[in-house]
Amino acid sequence: MSIHPIMQKLAEKFQRTDLPDFAPGDTIRVQVKIKEGDKERLQAFEGMVIATRKGPQGSFTVRKMSFGQGVERIFPYNSKVVDKIEKVRSYQVRRSKLFYLRGLRGKAARLREVERKIERPAAAKA
Repeated sequence: MSIHPIMQKLAEKFQRTDLPDFAPGDTIRVQVKIKEGDKERLQAFEGMVIATRKGPQGSFTVRKMSFGQGVERIFPYNSKVVDKIEKVRSYQVRRSKLFYLRGLRGKAARLREVERKIERPAAAKA
């Protein structure tokens, strides 16, 4: 299914270029803007990317364990709520959707770590 040319130009206008490349199996730290009253602060959400959706309105799902409870959060790529994304480490996976990790706990949920080049976005280099 193709997208209308006008909608495509509009989507390109709002496309973010400051986010690093990451894939399912990577552990990332997402700095999320939290608004409390009239103040705004950053809160880190660190976890493993278990799914990504590409396209003009793509998103990615991050899963973390918090006090023994699994917490998942879906972030749109072009959201203004996402301030910054840092790639912490990478793991070797052979699937694009890691939903099987939902049923695993402790040592059973371990993955093999691999050394990948961590690229900094162009804005961070300057």
